[in-house]
Amino acid sequence: MIDTREKTVIVDRSSPALDQRLDRFLSDNDKVDLSRARIQSLIRAGAITVNGERKKPSYQLRSGDRIKILSVPRQVVLAPSEDVEFDLLYEDNSIVVVNKPAGLVVHPSAGHNTGTLVHGLLHRCADLSSLSGPTRPGIVHRLDKDTSGLLVVAKGDQAHTFLADQFKRRAVKKQYLALVHGYVEKDKGIVDLPISRNPAKRTEMLASLSGGREAMTEWEVISVFSLGFSLLRISPHTGRTHQIRVHMAHMGFPIVGDVLYGYGKKWWNQQPSRLKECRALVKRQMLHAELLGFLHPDSLKYVEFAAPAPMDMACLLQWLNENQ
Repeated sequence: MIDTREKTVIVDRSSPALDQRLDRFLSDNDKVDLSRARIQSLIRAGAITVNGERKKPSYQLRSGDRIKILSVPRQVVLAPSEDVEFDLLYEDNSIVVVNKPAGLVVHPSAGHNTGTLVHGLLHRCADLSSLSGPTRPGIVHRLDKDTSGLLVVAKGDQAHTFLADQFKRRAVKKQYLALVHGYVEKDKGIVDLPISRNPAKRTEMLASLSGGREAMTEWEVISVFSLGFSLLRISPHTGRTHQIRVHMAHMGFPIVGDVLYGYGKKWWNQQPSRLKECRALVKRQMLHAELLGFLHPDSLKYVEFAAPAPMDMACLLQWLNENQ
């Protein structure tokens, strides 16, 4: 059984917590029973929230604030381990860098209780950070199931906090390869549109001129194919859910194979026979995280990792080149 502790503290008008720092109040609270350093790590990782929102350790508490605390003791096993196939590119005492294959879910969720990247990481690594909760040990950032490419995983809480801060400050270098529908005429550009959850379809996101969370995606054209596709190199400056897929679709250039935001079977069935050959090579959305760069939590030096396009994407690009 996973040993987790979840507490909720409500600040009332008579509470001594009023106008007190969040981290100090919790560290002085006997019912919380966590060190101030541990509390600060949990706050930065989002495991401690106020009114459902992430706050800084220095946040000044107010009457009516509802503090939710999720703490997972370091010594417990967070999830069962399994032998899951993925490429482990780099490992040291603080981090692991993996090349996630398409089709692999990052962490357990509804309908995916086994066979995730997390299960495989626990099989290969003795210790992983607990700051993301019991089902997401070590997970600092994510990729969609059908997106392939690079992920950095934290082994300890200190490394996790250090890496998470870089992602929050947008100091991490991220580059993706994306094959999209259409001829992209400009050499490069930026999509700067907020993203929010689609109120009509809760599993989907949407871009809009107002509302939602800030989202910015930079892109440049690598090649344009005569059959009506373009290969882009994309650098997301923020990390919203489905950000690249939503922004590319909003531009009118949805990612090839993206059935949620792009073209499905009906579109492919209406295409000439030549394109139906192409469709046979498209098994998932053609999006790959090819480069990841950040400051290492131990050396504080910049490190960078690269992963070439996987076989399925490479074969599709070769076919398009040969059929120009």
